[in-house]
Amino acid sequence: MNLPGDASAPLREVEFSETDALLRDDVRRLGAMVGDMLAEQVSPALLEQVESVRRAAIARRENGEPVDALAERLAEVPLQDADALVRAFAAYFGATNLAERVHRIRRRRDHQRAGHAPQPGGLEAVLRELRDAGVSFEEFAAFLPRLWIEPVFTAHPTEVVRRALLEKEHSVVERLIADIDRDRTPPERRADEARIRLALTSAWQTSEAPPEKPTVTDEVEHVGFYLAYVLYRTLPVFYEVFADAIETVYGRRIGLPQVLRFGTWVGGDMDGNPNVGADTMRAALDAQRAQALSRYRADLRALASILTQSLSRVEVDPEVLARIEAYGRELPEAVAGFKPRLADMPYRHLLDLMDAKLAAAGRQQAHAYAGADGFIADLELIDASLRRHRGDNAGHFALQRVLWRARTFGFHLAALDLRQDSAVHEEAIAALTGDAEWAARSAEDRAARLHALIDAAAVASGTLSGIAASTLDVFRAAQELRSHHGAQAIGLYIISMSRSAADALSVLALARIAGYVENGAVPLDVAPLFETVADLEAAPEVMRALFSDPVYRRHLSARGDLQTVMLGYSDSAKDGGLLASRWALQRAQVELHALAREAGVRIAFFHGRGGSVSRGGGKTERAIVAAPRGTVDGHLRATEQGEVIHRKYGIRALALRNLEQTAGAVLRASLRPRAPDAREGAWREAAAELAVVSRARYRALVHDRADFNDYFRAATPIDVIERLHIGSRPSRRRDGGIRNLRAIPWVFAWSQNRSGLTAWYGVGSALARGIETRGVEAMAEMARDWPFFRTMLDDVEMTLAKSDLDIFERYSQLAGEAHAAFFPDIAGEFARTRDCLLAIRGESELLAQDPRLRLSIRLRNPYVDPISLLQVELLRRWRASDRQDEDVLRALLATVNGIAAGIQNTG
Repeated sequence: MNLPGDASAPLREVEFSETDALLRDDVRRLGAMVGDMLAEQVSPALLEQVESVRRAAIARRENGEPVDALAERLAEVPLQDADALVRAFAAYFGATNLAERVHRIRRRRDHQRAGHAPQPGGLEAVLRELRDAGVSFEEFAAFLPRLWIEPVFTAHPTEVVRRALLEKEHSVVERLIADIDRDRTPPERRADEARIRLALTSAWQTSEAPPEKPTVTDEVEHVGFYLAYVLYRTLPVFYEVFADAIETVYGRRIGLPQVLRFGTWVGGDMDGNPNVGADTMRAALDAQRAQALSRYRADLRALASILTQSLSRVEVDPEVLARIEAYGRELPEAVAGFKPRLADMPYRHLLDLMDAKLAAAGRQQAHAYAGADGFIADLELIDASLRRHRGDNAGHFALQRVLWRARTFGFHLAALDLRQDSAVHEEAIAALTGDAEWAARSAEDRAARLHALIDAAAVASGTLSGIAASTLDVFRAAQELRSHHGAQAIGLYIISMSRSAADALSVLALARIAGYVENGAVPLDVAPLFETVADLEAAPEVMRALFSDPVYRRHLSARGDLQTVMLGYSDSAKDGGLLASRWALQRAQVELHALAREAGVRIAFFHGRGGSVSRGGGKTERAIVAAPRGTVDGHLRATEQGEVIHRKYGIRALALRNLEQTAGAVLRASLRPRAPDAREGAWREAAAELAVVSRARYRALVHDRADFNDYFRAATPIDVIERLHIGSRPSRRRDGGIRNLRAIPWVFAWSQNRSGLTAWYGVGSALARGIETRGVEAMAEMARDWPFFRTMLDDVEMTLAKSDLDIFERYSQLAGEAHAAFFPDIAGEFARTRDCLLAIRGESELLAQDPRLRLSIRLRNPYVDPISLLQVELLRRWRASDRQDEDVLRALLATVNGIAAGIQNTG
């Protein structure tokens, strides 16, 4: 069946399994509506053109035809038609994306209805596995307080999804879910379709990208959509599902501790972004506070309609009545506004007074809640009274949901992390001490001098300007915000480019100079970030020096002897290629975990993952289970960014499923990590050898050839990406070539040209060496039985399946003579990687074991391929105009957005 549309020429059918029959119907239904919308909004001629190109793209794929004919056809498309054609294709696979997301929800419901084994990866399934593996209820209950999961949302841009378009997507999803089981009446279905057409048409009439680069305030609003609207509603359901799973598996009900928290970098990530500082920190937390208070007030209004118990019907704890009296004295104006006929409803009365205190908190008025603790205490007061007076089924459930939200989100919604480059700290210290040679001093010399600064009772900072002044302002703002929004409002202080113990000591010194001290200590968790392969290899030495430093150990003791270390997936892969990066990350975790145990410190790893494979993307639960034994220990903190946020948290049911899978994987990895395997020593030795080969091959192309930067800029749309209005942060830390280009635009550019080079280049040479020296059977054994190696190969295989070297060749040809110098080598390494991977896996085609993903890619290719080829032609025209033709640029920007949405896992 050729979807969507009614094709007449013979094309091989896209096969759907029986369980995916409703997905097929949804894809067809949405595709037909998109077609109708295009004919109405533009013209029947556009629809005919789209359908003709789509069929040619399918024929090229299914019949193995060369790409040239399709490329030549698209090269003839007039500029005025190109933008509409790109947007039309994007609309089609946008509809496919939504249909697939809803189908994931349908599959979950089917599992729940079937009455047999629970859905794999869910909490009940994981708890059954743990129970069968010998985890008793007592062991499980004792472990629970160690469980801590913290997704951290960043503004790192890899996909444009405007808030207005998110809302329209939700409208389509809601209508699809309403008919998820095909049980709507004909009138209901007609109404659903009308709403879907409204959303699709309105979205078509809305520009995908804003006319101006987003500000930090815009980014705060964007992330706030997922936190305050999706996760706020999902969070209590997660706890309910978790508690139900425990009761189902162990037959015991348990009071769950808080295991979820959320963080954000938006407004606090200063690394390379001059737009972020003290002012954006304040603005971000103020905006998040306003969102949290608004949501709580809505919850209180809902509770007030439920908790209408009358004193004449049921008892109420005297503490509730005393609280009403106390608040009544504080808030006489609120009391004066109460309706006398509601006076016999004490819970409702107290809830109204609590609402007044929240309103006062939002306006920073007298008698407001000083913080979330007071609000939580009042909710707990009502809850205790309900439970003591037959209220379990008269409001306890609804109140418990609000309590989970308040305990998790506080008045700050998400903890604001702060991040800065170590070089900025060095410059600030140099200015404060008047030491122009500061950065040139040895790490040991700087550490000794920093001890003196930290131990000094006071340091005169005088009248400052520039980086010194702005850096101190950050610490002063952090102190102010901690006081105003609560201790949980400030997250980690992350040091990018950490290379010595002095980098962490610099943060403590700057904080003390700024006066950020409580009870004699700096109330801040300092997290070194190790990013490049060399930095990851040096991380144990750096942390050993830090753990041995008496001044830092005093600080760590005051922070509960818990040290967080952040691991960078992006820059390590950009530096040395995927395999070398993954092995350096694996080895660093093993060595740092052992070092921390030796030092009597508990270490927690913060994983700086992106959406693409080469930036640590892939399936989170597989990565957790593949982590080195003992390194998870109940804790997962990882960044969520770009299109990953939209994919994981854009729909409540999928957000719940993602949180369940993550928690389940952490439980498995912590309570019953895989048993030691006698073969692991040989596997680690092999991985180290493969990493050396892969890194050498990757660096020989990317870093060692002086002409590669020019080829990169010609064979990718990096010059267009640099003009995208999708993030407030510059694309470079500093001026220069590839070295100073950030990892996101680097990976984004190579995914746009359909090569995916950053995720596999060098891997093929390493696998070939492994097969040559160890044999294909030994490599197959590693791929089958070692989760680290298996997960890495899974990620490479996915990228290979999404790549298209025939289309990439068209991009490469844009580089002129450099094409002949580079393309044969790249194409050869691609073929080598594919062939070696298939040999190791014993398969004849990519994704043979993942038919669902193979189907997903196949559904999108007929729409993504034409956009890619149009992008090549538009790049040629734009560069011929010396990049001055704004009309061509607008069409190019549409192609970038379209390819990103179609490929997914892009940045």
